[in-house]
Amino acid sequence: MRVSWAALSHPGLRRNINEDTWCARSDLGLFVVADGMGGHAAGEVASRLAVEGIEAFARETASIDSHRTWPFPYDTSISLNANRLKAALRMANHRIAEAAADSSDLRGMATTACAVLVQRDAGSVAHVGDSRVYLERAGELRQLTLDHSWVEEQVRAGVMDAHAARQHPWRNVVTRALSGGEDPEIDVADIPLQRGDRVLLCSDGLSAVISHEEIGLRLRARSDLDTICSSLVDAANAAGGPDNITVLVLQVDAP
Repeated sequence: MRVSWAALSHPGLRRNINEDTWCARSDLGLFVVADGMGGHAAGEVASRLAVEGIEAFARETASIDSHRTWPFPYDTSISLNANRLKAALRMANHRIAEAAADSSDLRGMATTACAVLVQRDAGSVAHVGDSRVYLERAGELRQLTLDHSWVEEQVRAGVMDAHAARQHPWRNVVTRALSGGEDPEIDVADIPLQRGDRVLLCSDGLSAVISHEEIGLRLRARSDLDTICSSLVDAANAAGGPDNITVLVLQVDAP
């Protein structure tokens, strides 16, 4: 399966530093977005370490076809590649812990992360925090991840709607992150892919200010992927650009 991609990252209109990091490795089928958490020490370092750790683990396990030497408990209910992603995020968490232990300036740093691993005609998705993955297929947009955040818990409980969640002052409060402490629970899933699918990975600088409907409208536009990325970032900045914005768009081109 051939996958084309484009990405764009912007600091937004209210931040001097871009704490987001992204990675696209077509040769590995790996795509990652991480968002260093604002208000925490060295968020940009945490996101970079997380992405580097995920990429390194994916590279080192690219030829693995068995879990007999797996470094973490293996979940037989999901695919090998989903297990690879879960382990990669855990290894990234350990890398953050090691860096924080070596430097007092880095203690307290944290990041969210979402990752997609594409192999053959299927994709695996993993995430922790409120960075998101969406799938656009045949005119319908589906959110593949559920935010690990305080406002999302309120939405799921029926206490708050999505519009109110985007406006709430606690919208950036996450309930899980890669912070170098005890490994957080990492949500993973396997998804079949087909020709024409578009997959969006993004930081909450996009999803916190742009509605589900507008993201879908822009993602399904008959434009090249670079133009789509620019359109999404421009929309987030037009909505105030309160945070760093990173978008990574994949398109399944052929079997």
